[in-house]
Amino acid sequence: MIGTLISIIFTLIVVGVIWWAITQLLPLIPLPEPISRIIHVVLIVILVLIVLWVIAALLGVAGIPGFHTIRLG
Repeated sequence: MIGTLISIIFTLIVVGVIWWAITQLLPLIPLPEPISRIIHVVLIVILVLIVLWVIAALLGVAGIPGFHTIRLG
């Protein structure tokens, strides 16, 4: 359980830093508005999928049936 929590914290820190870097650097790239908006939406979808993956991993560690196959690391 402790190993899983450390993996989850590490994953969320890495994802957060990547999210921050992309949101800081994206306005510096001269892109048309539709492409910039598409990139932003794709980033949000990826972030939501990662958060759902982390929640599913927590549920699996907690012993909720149906989530025992999802593993971190």
